[in-house]
Amino acid sequence: MDSKRKELGEFLQAMRQRGSPEAFGFPNGVRRRTQGLRREEVAQLAGISATWYTWIEQGREVNVSTDALARLANALKLSKSERSYLFDMTDRRDPQAHLSEADTAPETLVAMLESIHIPAYIMGRTWDILAWNAAATALFGDWLINAPAETRPNLLRFVFQQPNAKQFVVNWEMRARRLVAEFRADCRTRLEEPELKKIVAELTAASPEFEIYWKQHDVLERQGGQREFTHPSRGLVHYQQVTLRPVEQEQLKLVLLQPVN
Repeated sequence: MDSKRKELGEFLQAMRQRGSPEAFGFPNGVRRRTQGLRREEVAQLAGISATWYTWIEQGREVNVSTDALARLANALKLSKSERSYLFDMTDRRDPQAHLSEADTAPETLVAMLESIHIPAYIMGRTWDILAWNAAATALFGDWLINAPAETRPNLLRFVFQQPNAKQFVVNWEMRARRLVAEFRADCRTRLEEPELKKIVAELTAASPEFEIYWKQHDVLERQGGQREFTHPSRGLVHYQQVTLRPVEQEQLKLVLLQPVN
């Protein structure tokens, strides 16, 4: 038996047995010999065949669709972590994952930014800049503080639409090409989300370079490393970039720029 299928079956069995039948709308009769829900009851709640569900719990070689997993997660009232675990075990993407991931930075993380004395900012799902500190303002200036009222500052909009970006970012073409490849990799499981499609369409229409790079389908994981900028008053400045992800909101990124002398 495949270890993942065995683990999936055992996980579903544990989730099924932990709750009281009444919490799921079933009577807890004296003849009930099964702890928690019966297999037939889970199948009924999920709208799937009882035999097929039994096979899943037994670890048999059956193909469990994304839709079936979503219905099982809802039927068993799984928490966010449990639901993620269920989909990860089957190597499938939860179609509702983005619905629980608000694109806002936690207040505690925002408060920490001002205690960081190097440029630091928080990026969201489509690389909007959700919060930043004074050192980031001093480095990036107008890009952060003069964004249009209807939008938030966005790293991709800055690189591909800001008039002075090509002068500000050293080795702009190389950095811009890599940035698009990193963005595609970061969003690879969310390409059909409306907000992502919206910003890709906007950038494609506004920037011939973005359109070319996006159509090349290059994929690179986001990495740190040296970053150089030509600051209007300070001249050439060098930084070492590090990107961190908060455990509780992995769709966010905390970007730190350590000055290099």
